[in-house]
Amino acid sequence: MAPWHREREELAALGGVDLEGLGSEELSAVLEGLRGKPAIYHCISRVVNAEFALQREEKERFVALMRAYERFSQVRVMTFCVMSNHFHILLEVPAAPEDRGASWSDEELLDHLGHLYTEREMGELRWELGHYRKQKMDEAAEGFRKRYFDRMWDLSSFMKVLKQRFTQWFNKKHEREGYLWSGRFKSVLVEDGHAARTVAAYIDLNPVRAGMVSDPKDYRWSGYGEAVAGKDAARSGLRLVMFESRSCAGSEKSAARQVVSWRKVAGRYREVLFTTGEVRSGESEAGRSRCGFTPEEVARVLEEGGSLSEGAMLRCRARYFVDGLVIGSAGFV
Repeated sequence: MAPWHREREELAALGGVDLEGLGSEELSAVLEGLRGKPAIYHCISRVVNAEFALQREEKERFVALMRAYERFSQVRVMTFCVMSNHFHILLEVPAAPEDRGASWSDEELLDHLGHLYTEREMGELRWELGHYRKQKMDEAAEGFRKRYFDRMWDLSSFMKVLKQRFTQWFNKKHEREGYLWSGRFKSVLVEDGHAARTVAAYIDLNPVRAGMVSDPKDYRWSGYGEAVAGKDAARSGLRLVMFESRSCAGSEKSAARQVVSWRKVAGRYREVLFTTGEVRSGESEAGRSRCGFTPEEVARVLEEGGSLSEGAMLRCRARYFVDGLVIGSAGFV
């Protein structure tokens, strides 16, 4: 929940919120101006003991789970990066509807749960809710619905479930027990606009800073890498970062405009990435040289308007088809 959606007493209890000098009417006006505005958070979580536990298959699985819970939780991943021992997510959390989902029909809720559960599991859930309705057990049915609506439109629930489900998969795969993540995730509230763009660039530049790739488009498990490869969810997230249209219409009429819009977003964001990642002569970090872009590389990207050639984008798209992992039973793999 965004801080500005809390009551005055809750805000004061959070600490770090200066309410001094604000009268009731003034505070109400401030909060009313923010009412309904989404909150943006930079979320970070690290593997216990900083172990390099997240390799190719683990990263693929993490991203797949992240996208599934993004759709279920009604939040928006603006960009992300999964490294070998930690991950970053820039997450937009919208205000929950006033009715907290009460207007959804049972069928709408069950269809929505299909983002998370297998066909067999969905059969069990449909039977359970149907049983409550047939037996006129309205209180039990509402409890069933509340159980899922309480997990939507919420930062903590999204991160908790994502980390828990990935840990369960990871422990089963590697025949291990215990914690995978080092404590609770950390989150920082980020202002939209320039601040959000700066944080997004910091996230997508992680593999460049670590010396894993020389260009952020070449890192598969990041928002920018997915966007260049043509992934719609990643492109939609970067549109939010760059303050373009907050919705992507799917009609044929708007198809051409979407292509133009994405090229504009991609060019501007690439300029942000390279100017943010520029390393000037003599710059170092903790006594070692920083990885980044030379002034000449930055100048070239700015001169090109941040555009990528068709060939470069095609190679990124092809990587997702020929460099992917086999998904299936052990015998099939």
